[in-house]
Formats: sequence, C-alpha cells, structure tokens
Amino acid sequence: MREIATLEDMKQLVGEEVAVSEWFDITQERVNRFADATDDHQWIHVDEERAKRESPFGGTIAHGFLTLSLVPAMLESALRMVDMKMGLNYGLNKVRFPGPVPVGSRLRARLTIQSIADIEGGAQVEWGVVIEREGQAKPVCVAEFVMRRY
Repeated sequence: MREIATLEDMKQLVGEEVAVSEWFDITQERVNRFADATDDHQWIHVDEERAKRESPFGGTIAHGFLTLSLVPAMLESALRMVDMKMGLNYGLNKVRFPGPVPVGSRLRARLTIQSIADIEGGAQVEWGVVIEREGQAKPVCVAEFVMRRY
C-alpha cells in the first residue's frame, strides 16, 4: 500500500499512476448478493446452467455496476492519504465496460491522479481508474472517478 502524506504531496503526482490495488475475487456468491441488493437478476449473472448453455461467455458474468462498485474498496486497498480526515464519492465523469468479468475472475485497479482542484475545506480529486482482469490484456472497466477529500 502506498502512503501519500499530504495534499501538497498528492498534487505533485498529478498525471501519474500512483497505485495498484490488491486483487479482488469475483465469486458467484458475490454476484448473487449484488443481484439481490440491486434487484438485477438477469440470467446472464445468476443462472449458471442457462449461462453455460446460452451465454457467449460460457458461464455467468459479473454486473458491470458490481465491478464499478468495487472502485472505493480498490482505492482503499491501494492507497492511504495520511492527512485525509474524510473522503466522499462525488461522482463519475465517464465509465465504460470494454470486457466481461466471468465469475471466477480476479480484478484489480490501476489508479492515476488526473487532476486535483482546491475546494472549501479540501480538494476534489479526479482519478483515472483502469480495472484489469487477471490474465487479460483488455481492461474490464475504465472510469473517471471523482472524490472529495477533506
């Protein structure tokens, strides 16, 4: 895990990849719990037998939004901003899911600081996030994630 002591230190890293998260396992149980939480029970995610028969992926795949929802946990596993008292998810500027996430995959995020703007009491940080699947060259999610740190 990388530590960045101060906001000023962080500003010196704009434009750089600053951290890579730990690997996150995508299990069928995780996919099913996400489906329950979001009421998205599309068969391609939760019906293992049908997905084996009918899916072009040969089995169930994770929801794109499940992959995206892991971004805060991935950030936390990769980076500690020492002087930050509180961080808030502020939104997303752009998200794409260029590749599938078959159940049984492992994912991690590569995190780049794209910009930092001062705000009252803190800073707004725009992160470039590339989520990769172990063993695959093509990313499974590319996003611009905006957080506010205080």
